[in-house]
Amino acid sequence: MRAHEYDYIIVGAGSAGCVLANRLTERADVRVLLLEAGGRDFHPLIHMPAGLSRLVGNTSLNWEFYTEPEPELNGRRLYWPRGKVQGGSSSINAMCYVRGDARDYEEWASMGLGGWSYRDVLPLFRRAERRQSGANQFHGADGPLGVSDLRHRNILSDVFVDAAVECGHPRNDDFNGATQAGFGHYQVTQWNGRRCSAAVAYLNPVRARQNLTIVSHASTRRVTLEGARAVGVEYLHRGELKIARATGEVLLAAGAIGSPQLLMCSGIGPIDELESVGIRVRIAHPEVGRNLHDHVDYCTLRKCREPVTYDFSLLREAAEGLRYFLTQDGPGSSNIAEAGGFARSSLARDERADLQFHFVPAQLDDHGRNRMPGHGYTLHACILRPLSRGHIGLRSDSTGDAPRIFANYLRERADLDTLVEAVQMSRDLLAARAFDRWRGAEIYPGDGVRSDADIIGAIRAKAETVYHPVGTCRMGADEASVVDSQLRVRGVAGLRVVDASVMPKIVGGNTNAPTIMIAEKAADLLAR
Repeated sequence: MRAHEYDYIIVGAGSAGCVLANRLTERADVRVLLLEAGGRDFHPLIHMPAGLSRLVGNTSLNWEFYTEPEPELNGRRLYWPRGKVQGGSSSINAMCYVRGDARDYEEWASMGLGGWSYRDVLPLFRRAERRQSGANQFHGADGPLGVSDLRHRNILSDVFVDAAVECGHPRNDDFNGATQAGFGHYQVTQWNGRRCSAAVAYLNPVRARQNLTIVSHASTRRVTLEGARAVGVEYLHRGELKIARATGEVLLAAGAIGSPQLLMCSGIGPIDELESVGIRVRIAHPEVGRNLHDHVDYCTLRKCREPVTYDFSLLREAAEGLRYFLTQDGPGSSNIAEAGGFARSSLARDERADLQFHFVPAQLDDHGRNRMPGHGYTLHACILRPLSRGHIGLRSDSTGDAPRIFANYLRERADLDTLVEAVQMSRDLLAARAFDRWRGAEIYPGDGVRSDADIIGAIRAKAETVYHPVGTCRMGADEASVVDSQLRVRGVAGLRVVDASVMPKIVGGNTNAPTIMIAEKAADLLAR
């Protein structure tokens, strides 16, 4: 079998992979292969922001993972949607542009990770950003990633911010500015009313470069090794197994689920995990797949007394879709999760916010897959700094089979106690006078749920992911970490991991913008 040769092979055209493809091919003498298991981002609902509500169950664009039964959540198998399309999850997410708290990166640096302090990463965030309202000391205006204020906001999103201020929280117009704490409206990865995914921002403008080869519907089976060096990959494309060789490096950008699975299927990982499915151990690496953590979330949901929410009939939905495609405005340009904020619970372990809220002027149940009658509004509340850790395991020796996901949500009691307080705070926010005109009956947790024990029962029955898994190829200064501060896999030459899996600790907020930053950082490291 003839192997094609490239300088760099990138596995995954998600948020990180698109950045790498763009930056590495800026040099005309560098040949890059980009492999993506999904297809092009042609689906029109990807680009209409509000179309995200119709993408959640689209199997052609979504990996549709499920966790193993969660011991602390009544044994439920939780749904984990992840993007399977160019742009990855940035093509199907809610577009909230959040970097995390500046002190998150100071914490990374304090762990011995030189080059990852806030002072180090802020220029990377600024370089990536094309901010609609212009540049300042925190923001850039000349980068590829469009960041805008929403063109359209539901009246209830303004009511929510007023309610938060009424409850004593500060108003914050920029969660990525001088301080993160407070409540306001999210800035979003949009431009001219359209989603600005990583594919739109980074990949589409350069896909015609002669030194970039993009192969869609390519399922990478393993990294090929010669001794302790990565020399290429094997991938399945349209039923044919193919080989590509890398004269430089192989860059895994398959995400917090895909990257550790691919490492393990290549013989790099925990001995017991690999041997349990018959994989020959090439490089023993006990922490591959470990350190999985995520923002666990509970939705408080109330009915609305007036029909002002986005709970549209099919006819109204079609009309608003037509309006959007003609004008790029109206409800179709909304990311749905329009407002939110950051706050500290009484259990916070330092001065950073440990709770995040996303307000949705619609009834959101089971990730939007359960359409409820009538009108209502939903308040997501997630804990930002979970102590609980899970891991990614193998179901078989093939990346063609979904891995086993053990999230272990709420395994640490402190996480459960913090989420209880988050639910209480959610109720307080929705009970503010600002909502008096609109407030209907509480659906979840329900008016009969009052004691802490009752709330815990409600959490165990309904808590879900808010889509931010990280940490499974942990970056660290210690020898046990999967990658070092330059994202190189320890013990394997010519192999790096570049995605959310390298985060040693999750950032305090949505993880898409930090993932793009990590890839910008990797591009600089590779240019040295």
